[in-house]
Amino acid sequence: MTHFPAGLTKYSETPLFTADSVPDKLLKAHATKAGVWGKLQVLEGSLHYIVPGPPLSRSLIEAGDHGVIEPTVPHHLELAGPVSFKVVFYR
Repeated sequence: MTHFPAGLTKYSETPLFTADSVPDKLLKAHATKAGVWGKLQVLEGSLHYIVPGPPLSRSLIEAGDHGVIEPTVPHHLELAGPVSFKVVFYR
């Protein structure tokens, strides 16, 4: 998984989502804007972070771990059961 470049600044974050409250748009292909990075933080449970590619990239993010969302890269989430998570945005 990709690492954050140096010098980014946090500017926003989502509310805490669960399997019952995750917005549908996060389960379908979407992307951040140019220059915007995301940190997908899983607090409980697990989920899959999927970049359809090519090449296809599928990462299981478990509680206590995080995924890096790169600017403009299409991706979506797939729930793997009960989960709570949020996304923190940097630029």
